[in-house]
Formats: sequence, structure tokens, C-alpha cells
Amino acid sequence: MSSPRIAFLASSAAPAQQALAELTARYGQWQPEQADVLCPLGGDGFMLQTLHRHGDLGLPVFGLKLGTVGFLMNQHRPEDDLCQRLAGGQPAHLHPLEMTAFTAGGEQVSERAYNDVSMLRQTRQAAHIGIDLNGQERLPELVGDGVLVASPAGSTAYNYSAHGPVLPLGSQTIALTPLAAYRPRRWRGAILKANTVVRFRVLDPVKRPVSVTADSHETRDVLHVTIVQSQRHVSIKLKQKHNLEERILNEQFLS
Repeated sequence: MSSPRIAFLASSAAPAQQALAELTARYGQWQPEQADVLCPLGGDGFMLQTLHRHGDLGLPVFGLKLGTVGFLMNQHRPEDDLCQRLAGGQPAHLHPLEMTAFTAGGEQVSERAYNDVSMLRQTRQAAHIGIDLNGQERLPELVGDGVLVASPAGSTAYNYSAHGPVLPLGSQTIALTPLAAYRPRRWRGAILKANTVVRFRVLDPVKRPVSVTADSHETRDVLHVTIVQSQRHVSIKLKQKHNLEERILNEQFLS
């Protein structure tokens, strides 16, 4: 069996750049469009960059942790045979969120998010946001810092820090979580079916402007935003004993 064609992609951090030189010298280097597998070197932030840039290629992704946070990455072990690790990796299928936003300037913006889509107040004034699900109004007015929708893979990130639920991978659910809600005080969010169409309406865009961020891509002065989980997916390969489902399960038992 021939060795896979690997496209190594590295963050600007010094450890990632050093690993890039060592790995390409040992295994060769291919352009992403010609490769069998993508191998990002860095942390979770760089993994997300790689998925945004090259996810449409439909290639499996095997990340190596050479950054601060590596929830989506494998440990970098230079002494191991990378080709054997690639063959033994267990795929985890990630369905991104598709976001469409309409701005006060008349612009329509479409973005993809593998972690979450978050609505955030732009000024010191609290945001006033209405929430519709599948075309039906569910919350006439949320007052607070904002609100987010998270995928299962992203539920352990910003969503978790906002006291949202950790979602099992493959659960066919998404999380709807308020951010520092002032009213209604007792609302803690909801777990929704993955095919739910979520629509956020900014109720006072002049006095209380709101931005929307899809992973790290921000759009300011939005009027309304629609979010739905994509039917497409990317496959992240992780070591079998430390696959993403197990990592998400472990997060639910951490204090």
C-alpha cells in the first residue's frame, strides 16, 4: 500500500514551523488540492482556519497539536510513524453551521462556522434580540450581551464557558445559549434538533447595534441572522483511544 499524499499546513508559531520542516523532509509535501489528507500543525484555532480554507475539498484532516489548545488535535509524537497513525485514526464527522446575515447597510453575508455563531452587543448598551425557530417566534425579546448557536463539536468552547450544555457528537442537536441574559432572567437556553432553522432579529439596531461572529469571522451592524446546520461534513481523524466523542463525554464530568 502506497503512502498517503500529505499536505502539511502550519501556524506561524515557532514549534509548528519547526515541525513543518521536519515532517516535510520525512514524508514529503503536497498541495491541498493534490493531497489525500490534510495535516494542520498548531492548535484548535489553526484547525478551524484549515477547515474554513480547505473544508470544501472533502479531505480527511489529521491535526497535530503544536499550539496552546488542541481539543480537535492529536498529540505530536515525532518518533512515531505518521502514516501508521493516519491509517489507525478514527474519523469524527463535523457538520458546520451555515449562517446568513443581513446588515443595516443592505449587505448579505454568508459564513460557515464549525464551532458556533454568536450575536454580541457592539456597545455598552444591552442587545435586544428576538428569537424565531422554524419560522415561529419563540422568544419575543432577549435582553443581555447576546446569544449563540453551537454545534456539538463547538459546544465545549464558548458555549460551555457561557454555561451552555455539552452535546454528544452525533446527537443531531445544536445548542442555543444566552450570553449574560438580563431578561428573561431564568431562561438558560435550549437544546434543538440539528435541522432547526434559527433566526435572530435585532430589535433596536440603531440604539443597540449587534454584531455576529461565525467562528472568527465578524459582521457588524446586523439586522437579522439565520442559522441552520449544513448537510455537508468534514472528517477529522483522531487517535482511536482519544477520539472526539470520548473527549466530549469527558468534558461533561469535569468540575
